[in-house]
Amino acid sequence: MTAQKDLVERVRDALRARNPREVSMFGGVSFMVEDRMVVAARREGTLLLRIDPADAEDLLARPGAHPALMGADRPMGEGWISIEQAALQGPGLESWLAPALTFHAAQGSK
Repeated sequence: MTAQKDLVERVRDALRARNPREVSMFGGVSFMVEDRMVVAARREGTLLLRIDPADAEDLLARPGAHPALMGADRPMGEGWISIEQAALQGPGLESWLAPALTFHAAQGSK
């Protein structure tokens, strides 16, 4: 199983109760909850998160977190971060899903 397929399965399991819709975008499989993207499992097995920009500095200080890039060098902005595969092992995935889900909840329903 590729790193991306493994991550897709793990995210799918973690978000199952929220009935996510899976959409191909951002070079991977994005998980939409209530028609808004929460996370994406990217081709190389990294996780793209949609977060509260106010939390970006603190989250980027955690091991394995980097500003998200579109392509090779175009920053996606403060509300997007990328998480390395190693930081997603074991309970790492759930610890990274939490801030994305918190931001999603704060946005309210469409």
